[in-house]
Parts: sequence; C-alpha cells; structure tokens
Amino acid sequence: MDLSYEVDSPLAPPVELLEQLAHYDWSFQDGGQTQSSSPSVFLRKLSDQRGQTVFLQHSIPIMTEEMARNALLSFVNSRCCYGNRAAGELVIQDLRQQMLYRYRLETFSESRLSEWTFQPYTNHSVDGPKKGTSPRPWDIKVHVPPMFQEETKKFQVPHSSLVKMRCASCSGAKRKAKQSRRCQVCSGSGRKRCSTCSGRGNKTCATCKGEKKLLHFIQLVITWKNSLFEFVTEHHMNFPEELLAKVRGENIFKDENVMVYPIVDFPKQEISLASQRGIAEHSTALAGRSRVLQQRQTVELIPLTEVQYWYQGKSYLYYIYGLENKVYAADYPERYCCGCTII
Repeated sequence: MDLSYEVDSPLAPPVELLEQLAHYDWSFQDGGQTQSSSPSVFLRKLSDQRGQTVFLQHSIPIMTEEMARNALLSFVNSRCCYGNRAAGELVIQDLRQQMLYRYRLETFSESRLSEWTFQPYTNHSVDGPKKGTSPRPWDIKVHVPPMFQEETKKFQVPHSSLVKMRCASCSGAKRKAKQSRRCQVCSGSGRKRCSTCSGRGNKTCATCKGEKKLLHFIQLVITWKNSLFEFVTEHHMNFPEELLAKVRGENIFKDENVMVYPIVDFPKQEISLASQRGIAEHSTALAGRSRVLQQRQTVELIPLTEVQYWYQGKSYLYYIYGLENKVYAADYPERYCCGCTII
C-alpha cells in the first residue's frame, strides 16, 4: 500500500509545555526560529590612535618578449585544440604592462540562531527546566574555529528539553494508519502483500520512530562566516575583470585586528575610498546581528600585460595576468574546434 504520505510534526512543543520555560525569555518567530542579537560587549574598543600605513617589501619583474612568448606557449600546449605554431612564429609588436591594485577586506563573524527541534523520546534522562535555567544564546561557550574558516555547528541548549507525551503525527499509536488512497501495488485488491507495511495496512511512524513520545528542545545554530569585500582598480583594457579573482598578486599591505581602520593615506586614492566603503558596508550588514571576531584588509599588486603581435598579415592581442602569468587569448589564430572558453 502507498503509505509514503506523512504529516509533519510541529517543531515547537504545545503551549502547556512552553509554560515550563516561563523562567526564561525565549521568544521565537513563526517557524520556531529567532536570530539572537549580538551583545555589544563583544566588540573590542579600538585605540583612538590610528597607526601609519606600513607597506611590505615587494618586487614584480618587468614583462619581456621572451616571458610573454613562453607564457603563450605554455598556455596553448595545455589546450588540446590549440596549435603552437602561431605562438612560436608570431612577431611581438608591443607590450603594455600595468600594475593593478586589488583591495580585499575580510570580516570573520559569528551569528547565533535559536530554533525548536525534536527527536524521538526513548525514556532517557531529560535535561529540562527543573535542572536549572537555560543560558542565553551568547552565554553558551563554544570552541571557535580558526579565523577566516567558515563553519556551522548545532548545540542543544542546556535545560531546554520538554517531553511531549503523544506524538502529533501518529497520536501515540507508534504506527501510521493506512491512507484512503488506493494502493498502487495491489490496485486496491489486497491480493499482493505491500512491502512497506507487510500487509498490516500501517507502518512505523517516521516522526517518533515508534517511540510514541517526542523530546522537544531548543537548538542553538552557530554560524561562522567570512564576509568578503573586493575592489580592483580600472585597467582600461579589453580584458574580463572577473578573471583577476582567480590569480594571486604581490601583497604590499596587510592589516589584521579585531576591527581594522579604513586606509586613509594610500598613494592610490581609489584604494583609500574602497577601504572606507568596505568597512562601512560590513559594519552596517553585521551590526546587531553578528559578533565580529577578526578583520583583515590587504592590498595586492596584480600585473596585467597586453601583448600586441603580428601573425600571417594580421594583428592580434592576448593578455598575461597575475603572478602565475596566466593567459587570456580570445582571438588566438590557431584553434581547431569551436566553443572553447579561454580562461
């Protein structure tokens, strides 16, 4: 018989059980969840004195014709449908190298969500309100993962467990009664034994697993998230900017603290403005909702070179970008198949 239909049990216990938790203010929205506001005491006070911007030592080699040709040869040799003859015979006419600045702000934060959930009650000891007051969401101490490493964990809130004596799905009968719909296996004749219910017309309740009772408790969901703000200075070349996110740059500035200050004295004004905008955006997005654990802002130099070359009477372009010397060659002349995406 077709007994796949199940009535979902409500996550939250009935009102009469909630009265047992009256000693503590757990307020939940529709759906049995509530977002816990981050206490301001977690935000460490910053010093009034702003430190001077300190640049890291860096060195990026100037692109030469030999380096440009080798980068293209390496690129075409890694593609099954690209010939390397053009890369070997082309005549490089001009190299235009630019140094782009990439600003990144990472904000590692922690948010806490409280929700009702349940599990089958197997007559084990119940950690309910009689054993003490449930701690508030931000009073529960947990192990924090490494900084800037995202993770989600769930914890049972102490002293929040309540036992519902009758499962709402099966009304405490252990099994779900057969439905009024015709059995798809025997077409309603009853002549073929149903593999689901073994011919009994009912099956074990999927909600309480046949235990008849449900244990409701408050579950704390903690999410550690790394928010990212990124800005790259303009290059005025016919090059897809999204490719820059896939390469490394030379790190010339790094600042890490519980909360970082906006950069104000960077030689490139766009970077200072991006720093101010990024910090303001993260502050607005996380205020009152998440606890900021650490922030990190960096500035990188990303080399981008436009290579103009001549091959068999025509002029072409390709681009070399990142410290890895990756190549973007949208109009490479020796391609043997269509529809290739070149990245």
